[in-house]
Amino acid sequence: MKLLEIQSSPRGESSDSITLTKSFVEACRSDNASIIDTLNVWHERLPEFDYEAIGAKYKAVKYETMTEAETKVWERSRWLIQRFQSTDRIVLGTPMWNFGLPYKLKQLIDLVAQRNYLFTYDGKQYGPLLNVEKAIVVYTRGSRFMEGSSLPPSRFDHQATYLDFWLRLVGVRDLRRVIVDNAGNQDRQESEMSLAKGKTTLERQVEWFLN
Repeated sequence: MKLLEIQSSPRGESSDSITLTKSFVEACRSDNASIIDTLNVWHERLPEFDYEAIGAKYKAVKYETMTEAETKVWERSRWLIQRFQSTDRIVLGTPMWNFGLPYKLKQLIDLVAQRNYLFTYDGKQYGPLLNVEKAIVVYTRGSRFMEGSSLPPSRFDHQATYLDFWLRLVGVRDLRRVIVDNAGNQDRQESEMSLAKGKTTLERQVEWFLN
């Protein structure tokens, strides 16, 4: 089994989302002979989604000849796309930034979410092209979001709602999420309790994830 672990925090060992996903991946590794592909969006030197990248995107769909600069960025994008295409499982951890995703994670999505590679579109409807049986996403937030409070997720959560939607769109068939609120709370004890609860929840998902 091949597992793609996506890290999207620039904080390295200090990151709660990375600490949690690494712990989950290690539990999976100890129980199964998995091949782990770790993709840290801050270490990958992702190409900018600029003039050449968008030019390559449209020319790829139309099978048109690319310029040298477009070819270079397209080859890099194809390599990233292939990492999604060749995986059986996805583990993804992300903090909440400004109620959404870190911009480097969105940059990765913009580079790999290409028509005829991760999804199809016939002018009327979209279809998935990935063959990923299961994925688990760890969402960390600095606050607690609850309906009926001053921070209802229906208004403030543009993190999990978008990423869950995108993963299902491109072909993840069974998706589970672990949300860790209060990860950055000023009350360190409360934060540690939230993180411990998140770790326990993840540990309970290992058997489901591997089978």
